[in-house]
Amino acid sequence: MFEAVEGLVAERADLEQRLADPATHADQGIAKRLNQRYAEVSAIVRSWDEWRQLGDDVEAAHELAGDDPDFAAEAEALGVRREEAEERLRHLLVPRDPADSKDAILEVKSGEGGEESALFAGDLLRMYTRFAERRGWAMEVLDATESDLGGYKSVTVAVKARGTSEPGEAPFGLLKFEGGVHRVQRVPVTESQGRVHTSAAGVLVLPEAEQVDVSIDENDLRIDVFRSSGPGGQSVNTTDSAVRITHLPTGIVVSCQNEKSQLQNRDQAMRILRARLLAAAQEAAAAEASEARRSQVRTVDRSERIRTYNFPENRISDHRTGYKAYNLDHVLDGDLGPVLAFNLEADLEARLAALEEE
Repeated sequence: MFEAVEGLVAERADLEQRLADPATHADQGIAKRLNQRYAEVSAIVRSWDEWRQLGDDVEAAHELAGDDPDFAAEAEALGVRREEAEERLRHLLVPRDPADSKDAILEVKSGEGGEESALFAGDLLRMYTRFAERRGWAMEVLDATESDLGGYKSVTVAVKARGTSEPGEAPFGLLKFEGGVHRVQRVPVTESQGRVHTSAAGVLVLPEAEQVDVSIDENDLRIDVFRSSGPGGQSVNTTDSAVRITHLPTGIVVSCQNEKSQLQNRDQAMRILRARLLAAAQEAAAAEASEARRSQVRTVDRSERIRTYNFPENRISDHRTGYKAYNLDHVLDGDLGPVLAFNLEADLEARLAALEEE
């Protein structure tokens, strides 16, 4: 596996040259992709350099141990550090989803549970917003339909990193583990008897696609306009500013009504459509290669849950990794890192196991 690093050293040198060329930065899309790849390759090369240097240090310590016993203990300690460096390098070399370095489109939809489910969808959105703030990401609401009590029947946001991110550190690389059904157990605000109810909300996470990622023929689109409903200012319910786009070959339908102008809503809808088409293409490619793609939301049903949020016990439980903690209040305040770390580790172990089988 480590033999592949020599090719990456040459690739990094080539990327440095291309990034030093002012012409590269004339196209910000190309410059961004090159920077992301440079960050990914550099992390591997740095880890490889560390592993090789520790190998030299271990060898030197063993040679000196014959004359000075103190070096025997140092050689043992260096050997442990080299094993740790080797494990880090193996993890970095595991083939990853090419979309891991992309920004994300995140959708939260209420499900079973009515108004309580919509309120919980709002709680999830706040959790992701605060998590994004902790990581220095920007979050932009693309479309939202609010419920009567201030929750969300559905909300779609774009999550963007400021600058480049290494794989597993970019919005999609982390948030993709949030895709699925989230179940909540608590006493709803509408419950007068103090009984605990169970409801659910669904989360769908897509890599944000750039125009170069997905080619869309305008002739394949049916675009309908209609009057917006809900918050939005004086233009709401008075002009046909809301937009619904149907991609005829796939049947994918996207609608946006948050912005005041039809043009703005069309642009936002196209962003979501590109992300959905990219995800569909990736799923098709994975199926052809007989690779199981992570399942996200099929139906927002309480039984199909990836995680449970138990308010009476202040407990959060991730049913895929077995993670459990009694700090639900902190997690909902954006402290999502430890939960995602378990998912990242499980994902890496699964990829390593697949490599060993091959």
